[in-house]
Amino acid sequence: MLRQDSQDAPLFGEDDGNTGARRSKIRHPMVSFFHLFFRTSAILVYLLCDIFSSRFIACMVTIILLLSCDFWTVKNVSGRLLVGLRWWNQVDKDGKNHWVFESRKTQSLSTTSSAESQIFWLGLIVCPIFWIFFVFSTIFSFKIKWLAVVIMGLVLQWANLYGYVRCKLGGQTNLRHMAQNYLGAQLFKQAMKKTEEP
Repeated sequence: MLRQDSQDAPLFGEDDGNTGARRSKIRHPMVSFFHLFFRTSAILVYLLCDIFSSRFIACMVTIILLLSCDFWTVKNVSGRLLVGLRWWNQVDKDGKNHWVFESRKTQSLSTTSSAESQIFWLGLIVCPIFWIFFVFSTIFSFKIKWLAVVIMGLVLQWANLYGYVRCKLGGQTNLRHMAQNYLGAQLFKQAMKKTEEP
C-alpha cells in the first residue's frame, strides 16, 4: 500500500477549522453535476425501466453504461477536482496488487470548496445504500434477472466509496481502528468545548 502527499482532504460533514480559507461556492459546476448525474440516472433508469420499456436487455445495457460512466467520472475526475483525492490499484512486476492513495498538498487544499466536498461525499455515500436496498428487494421479490444488474451497481459504487474512504483515512488497512480514532477525536472535541464554556 502506498500513500503520496498524505495531507488530509475534507470529508463530508467534517470541519477542518479553516473555513475562512475555504470557499463555499461551487467552483466546478460541470464536475459536480456529472458526479451526481450518472449515479442518480442509473438509479432512476432501474426504478422506471419497467414503466417505459419492456425490453430487459436495453434497460440492462443502459444501466451498466451509466454505472460505468459514473465509476470512471468519480474515480478519475470528480474525486481529484472536488476533494483533492485519487486512488488506484496497480500491479507490480511480481504480480502483486498495490493500492495507491494520493491527496492534494495543504497549500492546494484551500482551493477546494466545502459545498463541493459535501456534494462529493453525499453522492458517494448515499447511492450505494440504494443499491444495497435494490439487491435485497430483487432477491425477496424473486426478480432474479435483475440480480446481476443490481450487484454490478453495488460493486462499482462500493469500490469508489471504499477507495475514497481509504484514501481519506490514509490508506490504512484497519478501518475499524481508524473509525475508533475518529470517534475518539470527536468525543475529545466535544469534551473540550464543554470545558471551555462558562
